Amino acid sequence: MGKMVGKQSMRFETRPVIVSEGSVVGPKEGAGPLGHCFDTVWKDEKNGAQSWEKAESQLVQQSLMAAMEKAGLCKKQVRYLVAGDLLNQLTATHFGVREFGVPFLGAYGACSTMGLSLMLAAALVDGGFADYVAAEASSHFCTSEKQFRTPLGYGSQRPLYATWTVTGSGSVIVGAHELPRKQGRRSVRICGATAGAIVDYGVKDAFNMGGAMAPAAAAVLLAHFQDFNRSPQDYDCIYTGDLGYYGSELLCKLMEEEGFLLEGHYRDLGTLIYSNEEQDTHGGASGCGCSAVTLTGYLMKKLRSGKLNRILFVPTGALLSPLSTQQGESIPCIAHAVIIESSGEREER
Repeated sequence: MGKMVGKQSMRFETRPVIVSEGSVVGPKEGAGPLGHCFDTVWKDEKNGAQSWEKAESQLVQQSLMAAMEKAGLCKKQVRYLVAGDLLNQLTATHFGVREFGVPFLGAYGACSTMGLSLMLAAALVDGGFADYVAAEASSHFCTSEKQFRTPLGYGSQRPLYATWTVTGSGSVIVGAHELPRKQGRRSVRICGATAGAIVDYGVKDAFNMGGAMAPAAAAVLLAHFQDFNRSPQDYDCIYTGDLGYYGSELLCKLMEEEGFLLEGHYRDLGTLIYSNEEQDTHGGASGCGCSAVTLTGYLMKKLRSGKLNRILFVPTGALLSPLSTQQGESIPCIAHAVIIESSGEREER
């Protein structure tokens, strides 16, 4: 079987392994229903840093170190680092990893960045270009609101469909071989991916992330099903990254119009991380950190325990900038789909 599948998909013949993962979140995320899943929960949004941006760099550092420590790897053993965030010029990531000394490949897919990083890391390993590659993505509520919408001190009213940017970072180490592991802990592998194309339905509201990104999620799902000759029923669950309550409802309608029923095989990660009754996040969660920490903290536990066997991980991203919004531009969006499977077979180095 070839590595190129259909028009925009790839099959990883060696099925690279997710060797380890690390997750760090802020206090609001730690207080939510998934709080017990994360490696580290901060007590406050700055964690002792002088600014929110410097705090986000700490998120990056801590999740990467957690993943490397779990794998028993030092920085020199990681051949490449693929990572990104939401800030201008990937500020949080650049300053977070500047002392790592690891060859760095900056990735920007807005809130879809974890899917992009994971896909590129798997391609590097599958192609024989690296033994171990780190993939990471982060976001911070305060830095994102400050950059994309309004300063926090402004106190503006958020519309009910607005989502809450997750403060968190998730990292994985992708490797060519599984490391020795505890009995009963399943191997988790990246088997394929579908790269998304930019989709723009003309949405201009910077608060309406779910509505803007849902068509991009639908587009990549349709391409994925066609390329791999699959349907929603071929997966235990399809997880979009951060469409929230309103965007995920729109996605289901768009897919039904194309003849695909997602019901029973679909969840949006942006609806899982917060308790809307107790935390009042309006439309749910968003941000690079949303899909990154739910993958590394929540989904990986289900995959490693065998509660999930095959999932389609579909982070979604809105490719707007403060400049484009100020110039009255609409919001181009993108989504990437990554096939992740677990196996009960033990494989030694």
